Amino acid sequence: MSSGRFEIRMLAKRGDARGSLVVAEAGRECPFPVARVYWVFGTQAGVRRGFHAHHRTRQMAVCVSGACTFLMDDGAHREELRMDSPDSALMIEPGVWHEMSDFTPDCVLLVLADAPYAESDYIRDYAEFKKLVSQ
Repeated sequence: MSSGRFEIRMLAKRGDARGSLVVAEAGRECPFPVARVYWVFGTQAGVRRGFHAHHRTRQMAVCVSGACTFLMDDGAHREELRMDSPDSALMIEPGVWHEMSDFTPDCVLLVLADAPYAESDYIRDYAEFKKLVSQ
């Protein structure tokens, strides 16, 4: 479940008879200051998303509803991870190619990032990614 460049972390689930609560504070459960938050939802059946890595951005992904599968590739290790619990977080370090697939109809994927959006931070060509990580 981990290559050192990506890992699943369990988040503390709190609650009682009324329901559950999960907290992700910057510097605690989320190991970096959060500069951007986005969520993916309404993904159509059979659609794959992602297809990129980042030069510098760190991310924490939580499937807050439903489920999806991540294909994670750090250049040396490729692994598929099923995200299906709102109390688990996938930590994605820079230099990790990731693709998402197999979204359930109710999937809501929340992502916390340590940097604002910058197109120059994205590596969108897999051949370029492989070349960069082999250096």
